[in-house]
Amino acid sequence: MKAEVINPFLEAARLVIGQVVQVSPSTGSLGIKDIELVDDHIWIQIGMTGQMSGDIIFGIHESVALRMVSAMMGGFVLTEMDEMGQSAISELGNMISGNASTILSNQGVTVDITPPKVMKTSSVTGFMSAKALTIPLIMDGIGELDIQVMVS
Repeated sequence: MKAEVINPFLEAARLVIGQVVQVSPSTGSLGIKDIELVDDHIWIQIGMTGQMSGDIIFGIHESVALRMVSAMMGGFVLTEMDEMGQSAISELGNMISGNASTILSNQGVTVDITPPKVMKTSSVTGFMSAKALTIPLIMDGIGELDIQVMVS
């Protein structure tokens, strides 16, 4: 897996998070790790087909997701990840992936993305652990969002 495949998602995530969460994230260390379902996390999975195929998974601790959604909703504080919160965090993943697919298209790489699938650790069944290229985005005062790319 080539490290440059994560760059369009990293660039798109920085742009979208800056616009809708009103924070400029910094970048952690790039690595390859096993994707594991960690307790109290929310996972946004987006599939890709075309010249690149696979999955992009955004992993966020539930408390971080609540802070992000609250910022997206103009400071309205959510205390639990209800349907509205899941819809908002799902749309964040969709916006990042849509922007990344535009960046890829501008680089001559044709991809289509699937609608986002939001999963909570407690409700995931049939998950197969896999290796992914991963990079955390660190948002001051909010927390981390892990971008995990599994493409071929």
